[in-house]
This record gives sequence, C-alpha cells and structure tokens, in this order.
Amino acid sequence: MDIYRRFDPKTHYAIQVQAPSAYTHHIKRRYQNIPYAALSLSQALDIYLPESGQGPFPVILSIHGGAFMGCDKADMQVLPALEGLQRGYAVVAVNYRLSWEATFPALVHDVKAAVRWVRANAKWYHLDPTRIAAWGGSAGGYLSIMLGVSAGVPELEDLSLGCPDQACDVQAVVDWFGPTNFLKMDEQLASAGLPPFKGTEHSAEDSPESWLIGGKITDLPEKVAAANPETYIHQDLPPFLIQHGSMDATVPVLQSVELAQKIRAACGEDRVTLEVLEGLGHGDQRFDSPLNVTRVLDFLDGHLKRS
Repeated sequence: MDIYRRFDPKTHYAIQVQAPSAYTHHIKRRYQNIPYAALSLSQALDIYLPESGQGPFPVILSIHGGAFMGCDKADMQVLPALEGLQRGYAVVAVNYRLSWEATFPALVHDVKAAVRWVRANAKWYHLDPTRIAAWGGSAGGYLSIMLGVSAGVPELEDLSLGCPDQACDVQAVVDWFGPTNFLKMDEQLASAGLPPFKGTEHSAEDSPESWLIGGKITDLPEKVAAANPETYIHQDLPPFLIQHGSMDATVPVLQSVELAQKIRAACGEDRVTLEVLEGLGHGDQRFDSPLNVTRVLDFLDGHLKRS
C-alpha cells in the first residue's frame, strides 16, 4: 500500500452505507461544530446540554464508529448517548481524522486533544472536568478503550494540538464491540465459524485496519502492537463496561473477551464488566434498545454520579 495514496471511503467495502444524520433540533442547548484543534476540519465537536440546570454536568464523550474511515459525530450513532441528557449528563460528540486523511496515531491524538479541550473549556459550557466517560462502538469503541488505557503515554499524545496543561484521562469507558488486536481478528473469526469473505480479511492490504496503520498489518507488526490497546493496560484503569455480540462477523467477540481478561489480570475483577449479548451481530440495532441504553446509563451513574 502506498501510504500517501488517499482514497474515497464511500467506495470501500467496509463503508457501503453512511449512517443518516440524527435529528437533534429539539435539543435547546446545543453547540455544534466547535473546533478543538486547528490542524484539520475533522477536529471538531458538538456539545449537548440537559434542558435545565447549570451543572457542572458529568460528560459523556460520544465517539462514532465507521471502520476508521467513515461516519460522523452527528449521525445516528450519537442517539444512545443523548439519552443521557435526561439523567443530567452533557454529551460531547467528537469527530477525528479518519484513515483517508491521516494514519495511526492521529485519531488517538485527536480524541485526547478533545478531552483536553473539554477540560480547558468546562466552565464555559457547564461541564464537570472531573467526570468524563468515553462511549463508542466499533472504531469508536476502539478509541474509547484507548482513552481508558493510554493516558500519559507520550507517543500517543500530541500536545501541540492544544490545551497541553490539561489531562486526557477519562473516568469510565463504555466499549461496544471495539477491535483491539488486529493481527488476531481473522483467526478468531475463523475459530468462531464466521470467517471473512474473500477480499475482506482484516490482514488484507485494503482492510480498514491496514488503511489505519498505513500498510498491510502483517508487514508492520510493531506498528500494530503500538495501535493495540492491550499494550497499554496497567493497574490503575478506570472502570470498563464492554458489550459485544456473540455473532459479530466483523470484530470477533474474542477481541473483547481477551481484553477483559487482561484488564482483570492487571486491575482486578471489579474494574471490568464484560457482557456477551447472545445472537447479536456487529452494530446490531439491539445495542441501541431502551433496555440496553438504560443498562449503560446505570453503569455510568454508578461511577460518575455523586451521592
């Protein structure tokens, strides 16, 4: 792969249908397309506040998925997080540089810059800088994990993006079916009886993971290791809620199983909750069901709400 050859994500097999925009005009207190850095137009965020109150509100950082190459902060993926407005959460939805614009670790640099921006500007938007949770699915799940495990890792920080005096850690992580160990994905899918179709293998030169890394992942194992959240697990992680469908044919459920095992080994049983949802596939609409969103918000209440 020529890492300087960018591509149109709309032509890639992994992004065949872009998610439609979410309807948010009924939310009275919203601030949209605020730049959190100045390197790219992709470095922007939206803020949604509860209808009443002056906070400071705990923050849900909503991070969209899209195979690292597509989708947007304002599409339908933000809707589950917006349910948090009814419980007194602010929602900050973040865009980041996608793989057609920049390769790893640019997207990690971006979401960390967004967290720093939130802290630096918290008083202006009634946000609580001490209570921030990251919540995302798929590629957004990956970035949520990265925020949870890698605060303070120098090679995954770009302080030149802004607010260098602020921390980029988060106080809770909700990971929906995020990938971790790219080199194991094909093998794990095959072992689950869900092998990728020919030409869509994760180890292929044209895979989303190879585009993210900047070359065929099997040729760049050191960079793949640097992009693996498991590399950065340590004993002081925030609490994690990991949910993954048992029939996920895109990101194997074993990615989440092994991540949870490694967090437990480093931090103890109480730091991670893994829920394998039987029969659900990748991005299944049942993740967004009122019952499941309530489950996620209950988890966040347990770790972010003050008694």
